[in-house]
Amino acid sequence: MTRLPIDDALPELLTALRAEGRAVLQAPPGAGKTTRVPLAMLDAGLTDQTILMLEPRRLAARASAARMADTLGEAPGETVGYRIRGEAKVSNATRIEVVTEGILTRMLQSDPELSGIGAVIFDEFHERSLNADLGLALCLEVAGALRDDLILLAMSATLDAGPVAELMQAPVITSQGRAFPVETRWLDAPLPKQRRFEDSMAELVVQAAGETEGGILAFLPGEGEIRRTEARLKGRLPGDVTVRPLFGAMAFADQRAAIRPESKGRKLVLATAIAETSLTIEDIRVVVDGGRARRARFDPGSGMARLVTERVTRAEATQRAGRAGRVAEGVAYRLWTKGEEGALQAYPPAEIETADLAGLALELALWGATPEDLPFLSAPNPGAFAEAQALLQMLGALDDQRRITAHGKALAAVPLHPRLGHMLTLAGPQAAPLAALLAERDPLTGAPTDLALRLEALRDPKRFEATRPYRLNRAPLERIRSEAKRLRARAKGGHDETMSPATMAALAYPDRIGLRRKGDAPRFQLSGGKGAMLDAADPLASARLIVVTDTDGNPREARIRQATQITESELRALFPDQIRWHDLCEWSKRERRVLARQQERLGAIALDDRLWKDAPPDAVARAMLDGVRDLGIALSDAARRFCARAAIGREGGLDLPDMSEPALMQTLEDWLLPYLAGVKSAEDWKRFDLLPALRARLDWGQMQALDASVPGKFTTPLGREIPIDYSGEHPEIALRLQEMFGQRSHPTVGRRPLRVTLLSPARRPVQTTMDLPGFWDGSYADVRKDMKAQYPRHPWPEDPRQADPTLRAKPRGQ
Repeated sequence: MTRLPIDDALPELLTALRAEGRAVLQAPPGAGKTTRVPLAMLDAGLTDQTILMLEPRRLAARASAARMADTLGEAPGETVGYRIRGEAKVSNATRIEVVTEGILTRMLQSDPELSGIGAVIFDEFHERSLNADLGLALCLEVAGALRDDLILLAMSATLDAGPVAELMQAPVITSQGRAFPVETRWLDAPLPKQRRFEDSMAELVVQAAGETEGGILAFLPGEGEIRRTEARLKGRLPGDVTVRPLFGAMAFADQRAAIRPESKGRKLVLATAIAETSLTIEDIRVVVDGGRARRARFDPGSGMARLVTERVTRAEATQRAGRAGRVAEGVAYRLWTKGEEGALQAYPPAEIETADLAGLALELALWGATPEDLPFLSAPNPGAFAEAQALLQMLGALDDQRRITAHGKALAAVPLHPRLGHMLTLAGPQAAPLAALLAERDPLTGAPTDLALRLEALRDPKRFEATRPYRLNRAPLERIRSEAKRLRARAKGGHDETMSPATMAALAYPDRIGLRRKGDAPRFQLSGGKGAMLDAADPLASARLIVVTDTDGNPREARIRQATQITESELRALFPDQIRWHDLCEWSKRERRVLARQQERLGAIALDDRLWKDAPPDAVARAMLDGVRDLGIALSDAARRFCARAAIGREGGLDLPDMSEPALMQTLEDWLLPYLAGVKSAEDWKRFDLLPALRARLDWGQMQALDASVPGKFTTPLGREIPIDYSGEHPEIALRLQEMFGQRSHPTVGRRPLRVTLLSPARRPVQTTMDLPGFWDGSYADVRKDMKAQYPRHPWPEDPRQADPTLRAKPRGQ
């Protein structure tokens, strides 16, 4: 047997597992941990029960089981076997069982003691998949409460071991070195921003092929980039190079062809992240890393998940480079400069931090726990988890107290997203093709959004290709048909066999039933409250009601990628208890008025909409409060002066309410609501006088105190009352100069002098003063001279102190 770097660490690892029952193993890529450690644990007799090893991908599970079985000179299914969704090779003799991560969850839920399992190995734990995080949390709880003999081991090439070791309370064992050294080569200069990724990637692959020997593994983010790069490489590679795509959506036979060595010549594998871990791709000596990774991101605000392409992290780049050093000395080319590497994140985010948490929320409800009850390495986002629970309540999987229902237990047993499990459980075997279709990537390229086209392709692929102009992708189509067959066998009879595909889709997506908005553009209001749009040329653009099953995930207004038309009668038959009449009285920002409607609604969409002619005045007034919050408060001069007086009174120690604009806006319901009768629009509000409502905030005693301390009016020598303006630095009045004749002292409010603006007979300012006697003695003579010339018919006495105040002109002839 060929010696591998991991072999030097095995004695220390086995000693730790015997003593502690737990460990964290760090080993560089290519060290051999996946295939050596389980066999070493078996040989050491650490447990007489089955050793379970978790792999994040089906291809890796099959491949690692086959490699270990080959080491023993056996076929998979004997000492070493595997189980993945829809396929199993195990027997009574199986002692090491390699499984995909979701299978462990099912085993724990059906048998929390994990009867017959002596050890659980979490391989490639650095990937931090949701199922691995959940599996470890459940195993730690089981080991603490039920199985103190259960051995737990987390293995990784790039894991930050400290946190997981602390969580597990386990020692860290490190395997030094790799099988062979790998030289890293970076770009000399950053790529031009305008250059297409596939062009740059193809050029770097051609360079690598010319400078090196042996197989080449190129990492790209997805199938689309793989196909486009493959097309750009045609005619540019040596004739002995065979190109092998490798991605998760391929048929297993094609995946195996990419893994095994070529009989002659060199191999170029164009792969997604599926090739990062666990797989030994034969004869690879060169890695070309495009530096991009595709991750699922979930937006709890929109309830929609989408795949996004991001820069790789340093840990992922290290993992990828390690693929080149497994069988010989290697070279890793990176599609970025050495200087750019420092800007890369250290580790990728854990899936629990970014993914759709509906499945996790269902599993925890079935376990009878909350996220706080279990030892998670990273806690799920509370907002995203609450959204997931809300979806499960909508599907009837959780009750009002968020406890699992009988229906929820049925959904947890179905290997599908809870949406699709709900549809399959209620609709039965007839829903299997649609469930398989919605769980897989789109089998059509260039087709409109209508789901009916996809179902047509499933029923008769040959006829579809002969009669339809759309490209049919055979690999996902065959996976859908295979999965549909498996799901049909799982679904039980006794269901309504008359459901249309649209009705079944509405079962899975009750929050994505779309009603077309008024207008030319095909925009839809979704029952869950969000909006979505279709391309105007799409055949479904004119449909009144649709069910949206896939979007681009845009949180503002998602673009619809798959949908199906549904009739109102189908909706009414499907959701009779959820369609109800609602009386709505609300402020419309668009129309700037209160709208009173009676609507028959399903969630956020209105199937029927009528004018509410006799809406209660109180409901209208409350809706108008929202209008006031939208429009803001515009005070009349009198209202502004009153608020200013109240502010001065409060400063002076009076017990008065706060009448600043922020305080008024915060307390609208307390003081304004009783005065809004008849106010329904922005125009009504513009004419509304706030002063009576503001004055009503003061009782009789407060009003008396305010009038005494901060009077609202000044009585002129003529006995006329004029308002005092308190909005400036000083209280102020404005009146005609002649009305102040006979006034010997300067007017005041308490001890504060009034700022007096004296006006001409034409009411234009001629003097502003805070010292009226000084004005009489000083500049009045010059003002008198000017005023006498301009207004000769008005009295302008030499001594204004002795004159009578007046607003009249002299009689003619005087």
